Amino acid sequence: MNAKTEFLQHVGDPATVLCASISHDNPFFDDDQMTELNLPVNRTAEDMDNFINSLDFEYNNGYGLQKLYGCIWFKNGTWSTRGEYDGSEWWEHHCIPKIPKELKSNQ
Repeated sequence: MNAKTEFLQHVGDPATVLCASISHDNPFFDDDQMTELNLPVNRTAEDMDNFINSLDFEYNNGYGLQKLYGCIWFKNGTWSTRGEYDGSEWWEHHCIPKIPKELKSNQ
């Protein structure tokens, strides 16, 4: 899987991304060194391009060890984190759950 392709498919329009932090195993080192990629809140278009282009690498998202870690924060208040089970990994999108009626006070 290409990390850049996966990121773009997951976020859709990159303009919806508020900020992001992604780390991945660096395949060029044998000592489990991680590479960290950060996209700050107050970024420029060049920052976004550099961040997306830094994700242009192949990795195995199937069974084995997890390769990508991180969080993507969206401008609409939702976020995505990396999901993993038995070495298979993916992005999981999260929304704040609605508060049940029985937990709301009648003020």
